Amino acid sequence: MFGRNREKRARLRAQRVGGGNMNRLIPNAITVGALCAGLSGIRFAIDGRFEMAVAAIVVAAVLDGLDGRMARLLNGTSKFGAELDSLSDFLSFGVAPALIVYLWVLSAWGGLGWIVALAYAVCCALRLARFNTMLSEPNQPSWSGHFFTGVPAPAGAGLALMPLMAHFEFGAGIADRAWLGALVLALVAFLMVSRLPTFSGKKLHVPRGWLVPALVGVGLFFAALASSPWATLLAAGLCYLALIPLAYLRQQKLRLAEPAPAAPARNPVQTPKPALSIVPERSDSA
Repeated sequence: MFGRNREKRARLRAQRVGGGNMNRLIPNAITVGALCAGLSGIRFAIDGRFEMAVAAIVVAAVLDGLDGRMARLLNGTSKFGAELDSLSDFLSFGVAPALIVYLWVLSAWGGLGWIVALAYAVCCALRLARFNTMLSEPNQPSWSGHFFTGVPAPAGAGLALMPLMAHFEFGAGIADRAWLGALVLALVAFLMVSRLPTFSGKKLHVPRGWLVPALVGVGLFFAALASSPWATLLAAGLCYLALIPLAYLRQQKLRLAEPAPAAPARNPVQTPKPALSIVPERSDSA
């Protein structure tokens, strides 16, 4: 009987171990999918299929938004997954957009266009390194989880590709200019390494009364994305830019409302006790 119980516990332990491996495998597989989408975007750009290249970066951004949430949902977070996610983000949202824009219009500028593309990729790497460093900083303010410092890499990639989206929507002769592509890349690079706060959706809370309107809005967004994808993505990018000043004002309001940290209690100064001295008693007799 005791042997059967031991065998049963061993089977249950093996099942838990296998489930834990699957919990880590699924988020990492999504991250690898995002990495492959970014690489495919570079390949499409080399072949001159720029619409497919931009679509591949959009797919990578969607997968990047899913892997972290899936890891937290399945309790499968790991150091390996965090490192893999950072490498995938740098390639898909740093290297790939820079190469796509360079192959699209910046190659006409030769070395100068390549410098702009390199600057964007380097700023994306610096932004990711700062983000990973800030994760380990203790004593973060309570409101810090509602904001990113600078534009995150997936959003930066979308903003960098907005001239291509405008070209797909409005045709040639409007957005397909080397100076415009270089200007957008430079501005987005600055936003990624800046200290400007941007809203984070990790702690987004929708009140119960707003659930139905929120679902209706999501449905309308996907309907617009299906009917006119490039115009919808352009509008989403412009709305994101418009939210940056609101995020700054909101952060300043929360910063001022944060109570100041209490000063450390000082140890009371203790006066040293006088040393004991033996004094002979005075005799009052004459």
